[in-house]
Amino acid sequence: MSAAGETVRAQDSTGGGHAGAADFTALDLRAALGMFATGVTIVTAESGGERIGATVSSFNSVSLDPPLVLFSVGRNAKAFAAWNSVERFAINVLDQSQRDLSSRFGRAQGDKWLGVKTLRGEASGAALLPGALAWFECETHRILDGGDHIIILGRVLTLTRHGGEAAQPLVFFGGSYRNLDAKTRVEPLPSEHWWVYAW
Repeated sequence: MSAAGETVRAQDSTGGGHAGAADFTALDLRAALGMFATGVTIVTAESGGERIGATVSSFNSVSLDPPLVLFSVGRNAKAFAAWNSVERFAINVLDQSQRDLSSRFGRAQGDKWLGVKTLRGEASGAALLPGALAWFECETHRILDGGDHIIILGRVLTLTRHGGEAAQPLVFFGGSYRNLDAKTRVEPLPSEHWWVYAW
């Protein structure tokens, strides 16, 4: 792995430093991507009459009109076949108090659902987790190839927001869970500057 501060470039066959065979490792890439702080979600669905769920930090907004979101699933996931065929699903945006749930649903083994209280989403039929900051119930819009992952693009059917300005989201950064300091509040971004979010 490269040392902190070291530039690691992708090289082409001529050594020109352009796109081509990368001379950085998957670990280098993972470490660099870890510098991008994200929220944490648990995505749930039903497949073949059984509930499936996975901890996901790759959740992202795509479009406001139509309302589209996405997340990705690794092709080596135990439930990959099920995710690759889901028609509807729910995204639960986790509160920092749900760290244990995040860790539970991030593991491939064991009964993830044992003792977990849920509600059934009316629009998706998927499990909704009480205490989450927001729920997005979606139908699968498209599934795209994403290398060693698939990208599941979903159209939002309904949403519920529970968290307000004092919400405490679970944050993931540098391979660790982090807490957002709600006492340090930055001035809200004016709507005319929302282009920063590509909205």
